[in-house]
Amino acid sequence: MLKTGGHINYDKRVITVRNVSKSFGDLHVLHGVDLDLFDGENLVVLGRSGTGKSVLIKLISGLLKPDAGTIEVLGEHVDELDEKALQELRLKIGFSFQNSALYDSMTVRENLEFPLVRNKRHLSRKEINYEVEDVLDGVGLLHTLNQMPSELSGGQRKRIGIARTLILRPEIMLYDEPTAGLDPITCIEINGLINEVQEKYKTSSIIITHDLACAKSVGDRIVMLLDGRFEREGSFDQIFDTDDGRVKPFHDYNFIN
Repeated sequence: MLKTGGHINYDKRVITVRNVSKSFGDLHVLHGVDLDLFDGENLVVLGRSGTGKSVLIKLISGLLKPDAGTIEVLGEHVDELDEKALQELRLKIGFSFQNSALYDSMTVRENLEFPLVRNKRHLSRKEINYEVEDVLDGVGLLHTLNQMPSELSGGQRKRIGIARTLILRPEIMLYDEPTAGLDPITCIEINGLINEVQEKYKTSSIIITHDLACAKSVGDRIVMLLDGRFEREGSFDQIFDTDDGRVKPFHDYNFIN
């Protein structure tokens, strides 16, 4: 399914990346990249493994600092914030990690309660219960409330991880390889959930992936990271309408081989 744009405000940028470079010793990962994320948009960042996709979202969230350039998130210059201001900004950013990052020793309920209790200490038990059940229902897994992560499938754990991220009602979602390691049917379900999250919670999202089926399903706009630079941008069909030897094999591997 090819994604069509939803309620996107192209007059409002929620993330602005300008001329950002990042190296680790002699390894040059990003070379002066520019990127915009617009309000209400699902933006897919495509690229091979090891091309700097995950480094990019760590820079956006302030987990890494750029060697050069500027990053603005929700009107804040990330590299200029002190630790307290950075923590406050991160509460507005939801991270969906590749491994779901659930606590194995906690039930699903306890996993979802954890960020609420830690960051919104004024909430009553009744309010906490409502928030937990509401967000769990939103990902279709209310029946797993008292289960342990070990009792869940990979797709269910991924959904619970997304629910735990959504419970703080972030304005921005960052998905790191959301379909990695999942079977094709579960991948379709996760792609559908990403679109549902965009619609229901009015999020703006960056989806890091090398899964073209995911990109095609969830991306309002797609950018392709090649050799440390964003070389292509547009719709799915526009991205792959090229004879570029770095791009065509990427498409053929996903859809032919």
